[in-house]
Amino acid sequence: MTDTCVELAADPAVLATRDDIEAALRFHGEPVRFVGWNLAEAMLKGIDFNSCEFVRCRAARADFSSCDLTDARFVSCDLNNTDWTRAILSAALFQDCRLTGMQLIAARTLGLSFERCLLVSAQLRGVSFRRAELEELDFEGADLTEADFREAILTRCSLRDANVIHARFEGADLRSCDLGNLSLADAARFKGAIISKHQAAGLLSGLGLKVI
Repeated sequence: MTDTCVELAADPAVLATRDDIEAALRFHGEPVRFVGWNLAEAMLKGIDFNSCEFVRCRAARADFSSCDLTDARFVSCDLNNTDWTRAILSAALFQDCRLTGMQLIAARTLGLSFERCLLVSAQLRGVSFRRAELEELDFEGADLTEADFREAILTRCSLRDANVIHARFEGADLRSCDLGNLSLADAARFKGAIISKHQAAGLLSGLGLKVI
């Protein structure tokens, strides 16, 4: 974690407000590490969180739209159903977070990374994961339309029931990825990806064919 952050712990039973956040940032005048804050449903639109950190925070249904979160870190946070529309998430990191229903729309995401996160039913249209090493990410039911997975390595990830229309997978390693029950039409959307013999056999089995 960033050594220059001022650490501020809070009682998770107390619901923090936008005023509390802005006062903390204004008073310290440098990046803050928010530990254990309860930001559920907080309206945080447009706040500058550059290089800030959030550790074990509860922020379900919070509004982070248009925030500057460059180099920000989120560790072990509940961020279910949060709004990140037009946020700046360049070089931001989400680690061991719950992000079910995340709305990541028209955001700046260069260098954005996820580690061991739940992204079930998240809106991730057009996000680039190119050449990334993705581990234990659950994209089940997520909207990954036009996402870029070229040359990425997906280890113990799930793409079950995800919308991958116009997504790119050339050179992506999906051998340990849960692709769900694929039809031939579905499989075509993973064109150029590397899959295992077991995955190929499952696809052919769905077509009534057997691999011998």
